[in-house]
Amino acid sequence: MNDRSGRRRFLYLAASLFFKAVVLIVIVGGGGWWVLSHPQTPVPPHWNPLQELTVTAPVTPVTSYQLRRALADEALCRATLSDAGAGFTVMEDLVVDQNCGIAGRGLLSRLVTADIGAVETSCTTTLRLAMWEHHVVQPAARELLGTDVAALRHVGSYNCRQMRTAQGENSGWSSHAMADAIDISGVQLADGRRLTLLADWEDTGPEGAFLHRIGQGACDWFRVVLGPNFNRLHADHFHLQGPGWGYCR
Repeated sequence: MNDRSGRRRFLYLAASLFFKAVVLIVIVGGGGWWVLSHPQTPVPPHWNPLQELTVTAPVTPVTSYQLRRALADEALCRATLSDAGAGFTVMEDLVVDQNCGIAGRGLLSRLVTADIGAVETSCTTTLRLAMWEHHVVQPAARELLGTDVAALRHVGSYNCRQMRTAQGENSGWSSHAMADAIDISGVQLADGRRLTLLADWEDTGPEGAFLHRIGQGACDWFRVVLGPNFNRLHADHFHLQGPGWGYCR
């Protein structure tokens, strides 16, 4: 066999293997798509990237993808909250200027299990908050405190203002100016106890452990989480912000 025929045979075998690999990928991929998209698919919805987010479903590696899709579609966001039983009354979008307003505006009064004082905010902030309440806050309360959280206490979401720092205001606009954040100051427990970050953050018992756990757990659902460990301006609340650079403290 000369060099030319050898190279030709090698190229033929390589092309054949490549073609077989492509066919296999198409068959497997097509079969996988068929399994996922079939109305009677055996794949549970919370494992199926083609299914919509269910707030109360177990968290899987697919959940973050489903959440991003719901956050990007206002109608889907509202439907997901409605299916979860959240109290979110749709309102007309608030348009102020390029720095302030609320897209996907609504009046939030209840999450999955816990009530919350009526507050105007965005659907996206509400959906993130509902995921945090169901998957972090309530499990932590049951494990550490032996009861449910009956209500979340807040100090507002929408506020047309610039950011505040320990040195005062700066030229950047706050995420509150678009209702992309909400500030949580504490919880009301079903057994009557009331916990606040200001009074209970330094507690060395289960109440303090609970607040620390839900603050850390908020980082799974919000891109920016600031609390008492950040600076004195956040000594009395968690700042829970949807968009951002990814900061948890």
